[in-house]
Amino acid sequence: MKPSVFSIFTIFFLSCVNNNVRTNPNTSPEAIREAIRERPEAIFHKKLKARADTLKAFCANGKYSANAAILVDMSIHSGKKRMFVWDFAQDTIMWSGLCCHGYGKGSTEEKIVFSNEPGSYCSSLGRYKIGIRSYSKWGIHVHYKLHGLDATNSNAYNRQVVLHSHSYVDDSEIYPSHLLLGYSQGCPVISDNLMTKIDSLLKQADKPLILWIYQ
Repeated sequence: MKPSVFSIFTIFFLSCVNNNVRTNPNTSPEAIREAIRERPEAIFHKKLKARADTLKAFCANGKYSANAAILVDMSIHSGKKRMFVWDFAQDTIMWSGLCCHGYGKGSTEEKIVFSNEPGSYCSSLGRYKIGIRSYSKWGIHVHYKLHGLDATNSNAYNRQVVLHSHSYVDDSEIYPSHLLLGYSQGCPVISDNLMTKIDSLLKQADKPLILWIYQ
């Protein structure tokens, strides 16, 4: 069986740490322990936490919910969980799940092409205000309008980019397989179970939540 990209990266990263330790006689024991702790998993959590902190500061203006937000890291393999519902009060992940990306402009299962262009069927990077609840013909038959707040996603509402689910999206990670293309024309599409949880959260929210798609 071929080693995964994650395994190769882990081996390479730890070998670099070990080489650095061997060639630097002034490296302290604590520095060595800290370097070893900086595995890919730790790097991922630091990135997510940094993004969540940035979003928390953005939501402090009083226009948006200061209780929770949704982050989507499109740099993560599509067969792994890359949507995270973040609890600002507890400073941790509430729920997480798989998330589809758009198939437009030559996007593949492995490589995403982002676009804000109408008719592109691409995912768009940026922050979105989650708007009103409406009917969807997919998944649990619920979708939420999305309003792009950045230049990179300003056409989201007119493109009918919405948050919704699809019954064919798995609850569990399917890595090393990718999510199949075709479920999304630019919408963040998730599993029915995750959508049910998010729907409950959004219905109870006193202010709009922010969804941030980044890479």
